Amino acid sequence: MGDWHRGVLIGFDLETTGTEPGDSRIVTAAVIEVRAGTVRERRGWLADPGIPIPEEASAIHGISTERAVREGRPAREVADEVATALVEHWARGAVVVAYNAAFDLTMLSAELARYGLPSLAERLGGPETGPVVDPLTIDRAVDRFRRGKRTLEAVCGVYGVTLEDAHDAGADALAAVQVARAIAARHPEVAALAPAELHSRQGTWHARWARDFEAYLRRQGTPDAVIDTAWPLRALVPARG
Repeated sequence: MGDWHRGVLIGFDLETTGTEPGDSRIVTAAVIEVRAGTVRERRGWLADPGIPIPEEASAIHGISTERAVREGRPAREVADEVATALVEHWARGAVVVAYNAAFDLTMLSAELARYGLPSLAERLGGPETGPVVDPLTIDRAVDRFRRGKRTLEAVCGVYGVTLEDAHDAGADALAAVQVARAIAARHPEVAALAPAELHSRQGTWHARWARDFEAYLRRQGTPDAVIDTAWPLRALVPARG
């Protein structure tokens, strides 16, 4: 059935120590349940990532190493609880919404692997993870030639969504849901897709974007550029440390 944006949507976001899932660690996480546009439940986590948080990362999300060590819970417990929360929502038929889902879900998967915890697929009892709605991937597909940045903040502006506290995991998770709903309202052909079909389409759309962006980078003088075509999970490299 279509009109997925009118059903239960689960906003998901991570703030981390860096941008590479194999090397980075979770610092904060949020899982927010939205029904018919109304927030029904908010869950948030602060983790002690077990490694120093680089100053450039702290400058973005506001969490210092000292605070994470003092107030954060063990990263293993946080990763396990976040994964459990997502799987429980999927099991109930909800759609998980994450902006740039390939990063957040791969990051979570890397943490699960790092601590020897069951993967998302193992928890779901099969090879697939989802359904997932990624407003970034959809926006790139439905408005391919729009100029400007595609950050969450920028795309919120395009779709008239207010983002009160960028890079707070809870605020970003909620904004991702609101952007997804706004995209569906503006593009009925997206709203009409069943969640499973939309999930599949996003994999195709992301692969097309990745190939195009890789070709662009190579034309611009980066001949060895490689952009992962996998979505919503990138290939995991062995975690370090």
